[in-house]
Parts: sequence; C-alpha cells; structure tokens
Amino acid sequence: MNVMKIASSISAIIVLIYTILLLFQVWGDGIAIDTFMKLTISAVVMIVVLMGLALMYREYIEDKSMRDDDYLG
Repeated sequence: MNVMKIASSISAIIVLIYTILLLFQVWGDGIAIDTFMKLTISAVVMIVVLMGLALMYREYIEDKSMRDDDYLG
C-alpha cells in the first residue's frame, strides 16, 4: 500500500474523530474548553506531522528510484 494512501487514511480518521468531538462539543454538554483546545491543537499537529513525514518519505523513495534508474547522477 502506498505511504500517501496510509497517511491520508489515518488523517481522515483523525478528522472524523475530531468532527464527532466537535459536534459533541457544540450540541452536547461537551468537555472543558481548555481540554477541547488541547485536543484541537493535538489533532492539527498530528495531521501536519503525519502528512509531512509521508511527503518526505515519498520524495526520498522517488529520488532513490530515479537514481537507481540512472535518471539522476
């Protein structure tokens, strides 16, 4: 399975869980606002780091395959 597909799937799961939490926060009793903000920041950081690592890994693999195929010197 492609690394970008895995990273996108994990990011989508994080967004789905966060969306459910957000709806619960807006329409339900919710949780304390400071805890909610911490979870928000954590979700954003996890998605950014996950996608950044996946992009770096993809670029590394593409560069390596181009070097192996003698497209790059």
